[in-house]
Amino acid sequence: MKTDKLFFGAAYYDEYMPYDRIDEDMSMMKAAGMNTIRIAESTWSTWEPQDGVFDFTHLHRMLDAAKRHGINVIVGTPTYAIPTWLNRKYPDILAITHNGPGIYGGRQNMDITHEGFLFHAERIIRKLMEEVCHHPNVIGYQIDNETTANDTSGPNVQKAFVEYLKEKFPDIKDFNHEFGLDYWSNRVDNWEDFPDVRGTINGSLSAEFKKYQRKLVTDYFSWQAAIINEYREERQFITHNFDYFWTGVSNGMKPAVNQYDAAKYLSVVGTDIYHPTAENLTGYEISFGGSLMRSLLNSNYLVLETQAQGNMGWLPYPGQLRLQAYSHISSGANSIMYWHWHSIHNAIESYWKGVLSHNLKENATYREAKIIGEEFNRIGSSIKNLTKKCQVAIMVDNESLIGLDEFPINKDFKYNNILRWIYEALYLNNIECDIIPQNAEFDRISAYKMVIVPAMYSATDESLINLKEFTANGGHLVMTFKSAFADKYLKIHHDDQPHLMTDCFGMTYDQFTCNEVELSDTAFNSDGAKVSDFMELLIPQGARVLAKYNHPAYTDYAAVTSNSYGNGVATYIGCHMDSQGISKLLLHLCDEAGIDIPQEKFPLIIKKGINENGNEIIFYLNYSDKPITTSALHNGKELISDNTITKGCDLLIEPWNILIMEV
Repeated sequence: MKTDKLFFGAAYYDEYMPYDRIDEDMSMMKAAGMNTIRIAESTWSTWEPQDGVFDFTHLHRMLDAAKRHGINVIVGTPTYAIPTWLNRKYPDILAITHNGPGIYGGRQNMDITHEGFLFHAERIIRKLMEEVCHHPNVIGYQIDNETTANDTSGPNVQKAFVEYLKEKFPDIKDFNHEFGLDYWSNRVDNWEDFPDVRGTINGSLSAEFKKYQRKLVTDYFSWQAAIINEYREERQFITHNFDYFWTGVSNGMKPAVNQYDAAKYLSVVGTDIYHPTAENLTGYEISFGGSLMRSLLNSNYLVLETQAQGNMGWLPYPGQLRLQAYSHISSGANSIMYWHWHSIHNAIESYWKGVLSHNLKENATYREAKIIGEEFNRIGSSIKNLTKKCQVAIMVDNESLIGLDEFPINKDFKYNNILRWIYEALYLNNIECDIIPQNAEFDRISAYKMVIVPAMYSATDESLINLKEFTANGGHLVMTFKSAFADKYLKIHHDDQPHLMTDCFGMTYDQFTCNEVELSDTAFNSDGAKVSDFMELLIPQGARVLAKYNHPAYTDYAAVTSNSYGNGVATYIGCHMDSQGISKLLLHLCDEAGIDIPQEKFPLIIKKGINENGNEIIFYLNYSDKPITTSALHNGKELISDNTITKGCDLLIEPWNILIMEV
């Protein structure tokens, strides 16, 4: 979705304020160049304090104030946190999970399939839409919030899961065969005998239930979007704030949602990205999130939440708030929205600080936001709606993510670790990439020079055939260990590994292990690179050996191979090597594939895009506390300073700062 400006603002909740200051807040936002607020998503109990009793006082105060001050509004459906009266009305409304029955108090604790929940959720959505849909300042709607199925696993969900299986397997014998349920006498010879799936020791069945839970989320998106579409005007969009695997920061693919499927019901993808800052700010999480979000609908996206002051330890150094904002924009975002405007005075997120601190006065963060707002208003037309043209794609897969949860290499080394290992090596070398799904159409795959496939444990034959055709047509395919190992039900293939791909890669293997070894005889200058966690003993069958294991027991085996296949090249990485090793290997492969590799490396990050005037925009982002000098590769204009740049001249990027060239 294209926007007419960069959206800049914060989540705002009049009902959270300790006293009436709505016009003061809106005036401060306008003074900071902010033009958008996000409201309503977590306030069901405010809009409906008792069953069927509605009070939209705060809603209209915010809408009226936004109109007076010329501020856009994104309205969220308030369905991710249920009111106390709804919990009392339906004692079974809270999700029964793998950990047992829920207890009221937290958010996202209800069964999203519960008929009572759906009835009341639809009612509040419709009531809310009636209040806001024709308001001139409402530009869009956010479905729910960071939605998952909340691990809902109660009897009603399990009954529906059995019906889902019966539709897929009309003959129950086929079901038992596909899932290998003869093992430990787990056969189900009558659907009425189906046990509580939470107790299964069968990884295939467990993974299929999680796939079904992801389908519940997709269905939930479809249901909410259909309601909103009955009311919204053509000018108004539908979005959702997708998040990520959480390790204290946004880090990897979300296992509980198929974001590619859910995004089909949105006008524009939104996201919540949180990351380390201060001396730990690298921009990695921002870049990864951007690569994933813009790939969901192959378009620009909105940052609906990111940190201002944020969680403890996230207070940005001077200049970092601005650097972070442009980092999002350089990845294809069309908005920066903070969680949230002010630091709240009660409850669990009291110390998740907003733009303003608890005294609600101007502070250093606010003053830096004013700089961002002024610059967005001045140069935003040149950097909005950027088109990203990447030569590299990473192919990802929810089923493989869950497959390596069910069958982990070890407890600390799973799918997202491998994905991050690959993405980070590209990021640090300024090789931009998209993130595409396993079921991407061939035309989409063929748009890239290189496709990297990390740990696609659960691989469909269709996707493997597409990858072989991509390679035969001149592409460079790179696949890592633990790929093409099992089918869509996580049944391990009984042919030579990797399944269907031995001719493409010119190698096979039938043994793997974990040992402390180093690489030797490397074609990418990485002798001595350390191998950890996992190693497959590759047997070349025509492939070139790019690396071997430096160990007397493994002298007959390869660690990395490369093979000519048709007009292309297929490289197989059979082990987890250290970060320096994978970095040098990917640089070597990108060079062979004719991929543009900037001379600059982290901490100077280079991002590029094409703006609406057809001009190339180049962002120089300095993620360090030291100035960096590089040479301009083009004639152009530096947008913020409006200075003319001559090819070959020195560009000085100050600590935690940016330059933006329009070529």
